[in-house]
Amino acid sequence: MKFTPTLSTYLSRLYAINLAAIMAMLLGIIYLFDTMELLRRAQKRDDIELSTILQMGLLKLPDMGQIILPFAILFSAMFTFWLLSRRHELIVVRASGFSVWQFLAPVMAVAALVGVLQFAVINPLGAALLGRYESMESRYLSHGKSLVTLFDEGLWLRQMDQQGNAGYIILHADRIALPEWEMNGVMALFFDGQDGFEKRIDAGIAKLENGQWVFSGALIHRPQQPVESLPSLSLPTDLTTADIEESFSSPRAHSFWRLPGYIRTLAATGFDATRLKIHFNALLAQPILFLAMVLLAATVSLRPPRAQGTFALIISGVMIGFLIFFLSSFLQALGTSQQIPVLLAAWSPALVTLFLGLAVILNLEDG
Repeated sequence: MKFTPTLSTYLSRLYAINLAAIMAMLLGIIYLFDTMELLRRAQKRDDIELSTILQMGLLKLPDMGQIILPFAILFSAMFTFWLLSRRHELIVVRASGFSVWQFLAPVMAVAALVGVLQFAVINPLGAALLGRYESMESRYLSHGKSLVTLFDEGLWLRQMDQQGNAGYIILHADRIALPEWEMNGVMALFFDGQDGFEKRIDAGIAKLENGQWVFSGALIHRPQQPVESLPSLSLPTDLTTADIEESFSSPRAHSFWRLPGYIRTLAATGFDATRLKIHFNALLAQPILFLAMVLLAATVSLRPPRAQGTFALIISGVMIGFLIFFLSSFLQALGTSQQIPVLLAAWSPALVTLFLGLAVILNLEDG
C-alpha cells in the first residue's frame, strides 16, 4: 500500500508542532536562568539598564538553542509517538497495512530538514548574535577585557596598558610559530585613554613569556622624535597562551559558511585548526544525528499503550540523550587532542547512533 500524502502531512505537521512547542519551552527556561545570571553579574554596576540585560539574554539564546536542539528532536519524537499510541492512531495505521518505516518517514524527513536548517541558517544566525553578545558583555560586564582577532594578514590583539596608564595597546604579528609562541613581524601600537596615538614598536620577533611580551631588536617610533633602537624590550601583559587560543578558536563564534576560510587562515598563520575542523564536520553530520534521534525515540515509544509508562519513557529519553551527548563530547575531545582522526571524531556519534536505531527497529519490526 502506498503512503498517502494526507497521512504523511498529518504526521509531519504533528511532529513539527510538538518540536516547536518543546523547543520554545526549553528556550524559555534557558532564557530565564541566563537572565538571572546576567542580573547577578550586573548588580554591582549602576549604569546597566534592565533592557540591556534582557537584550543580552536574547542575543545568546540562538547559540544555546543549538546545544539543546538534539534533545528537543529526541523528546519531541518520543512525545509524538507516545501521543499517537495513546490515541490508538498507530494501531489503526499498522492495521491498515503500513510498515513502521512508512509512518516514520515523515517524522524523519522533518528531523533531517531541521538538521539542514541547523547548519545552513541557525548556526550563522547564532554566531552573528553571539558576536554581538560578547561585544556587549565586554563593554558592560568585563571592562578592560583583551580582544583577539585573526585575519589573513595575521594575528591582531588588543590589551590594556599594564604599566599604570589608562590607555591600551594593539599588537599585530604576521605569523606565530607554535608551540614556542614566537611571533614574527611584530608591530605594537600604543594609545592613550582618549584614543590618541603615543608610539609604535616594530620588532622582528616577540615571545610571550611569564606574563610579558619580550621583543627582540625593537625599534621605537614616537611622533616628531628620532627612532630609538633597543636589543630587547619587555611589555607586561595579562594575556596567556590559553586566553589567546580560546578567544579566536571557539567554534561557536564562527558561522558555518565562514569556517572553511577561517580554518585555512589558521593553518596559514601557524595555529592548529583541528578543533574547528571537527566542529565543521559535526555540523554537516547534524541531519544524520537527528534522523538517529527519531529512530531511537521510536524504539522506546512505539509500544502498546498498556505497556507504556510515562515516567519510564521520560527516564529513557533523558538517558539516551545524555549518553549520546557524552559520546559526542568524548570523541570530539579525542579528536581535538589528535588521538583519533577528525572525520571519525565528528561523524562517528551520528553514524553509531543511526546504526543502533536501525538495528533495534529491524529487530523489533518485520519491515
